[in-house]
Amino acid sequence: MIDLHFWPTPNGFKILIFLEESGLDYELKPVHIGRGEQFAPEFLAISPNNKMPAIVDNAPADGGAPISVFESGAILNYLAEKADAFAGDHPRQRIQVQEWLFWQVGGLGPMAGQNHHFSAYAPETIPYAVERYVNETARLYRVLNTRLEGREFLAGDYSVADMAAYPWVRSWKKQQQQISDHPALAAWKTRIETRPAVQRAYEIGKQVSDQPLMDDEAKRQLFGQR
Repeated sequence: MIDLHFWPTPNGFKILIFLEESGLDYELKPVHIGRGEQFAPEFLAISPNNKMPAIVDNAPADGGAPISVFESGAILNYLAEKADAFAGDHPRQRIQVQEWLFWQVGGLGPMAGQNHHFSAYAPETIPYAVERYVNETARLYRVLNTRLEGREFLAGDYSVADMAAYPWVRSWKKQQQQISDHPALAAWKTRIETRPAVQRAYEIGKQVSDQPLMDDEAKRQLFGQR
């Protein structure tokens, strides 16, 4: 059984999508990041960077004590190995999966996240910052579109790389992008969002919370910490 410490954010959905796709048994454990639950000692014990998501595998392959994993890319790799799925079927494909997974966790996620912050959440509008991150998001969308021309998925077959990128591309309007400018990316987005497991994941996320996160207390918890 996997304990998934979750809140319905793009990084949280990466893991929920994998669990729904793979059929691994899991239990959802909400972590309300807008109320500071990510700073609780019991959560920090498994996610020392006070970020969500995190997992605890209560039945690891070696039969030993439970294993905790934090950081979404590391979690996806761990679960892919456990399920023996969505990581590539041969060495060359596995390298491609890893390239695009690392591309997402090192580029698309952080840049789109800063886009969200300066475009929607910053207490004052800083035009340079907004332009910087909107433009960088656009560049990353072009990279994705180029990669997906002539391909159904990022590494040939559907993989953790696609699961990692999709939740960020899903917010294209919020990122001030035009998905229609990237036809291969738009087609990929449609292929993923129509998958039953992806649809289930987002329905589950709505059950955890469908309320706006960014009240004053949430901003204090998310943006005021040192």
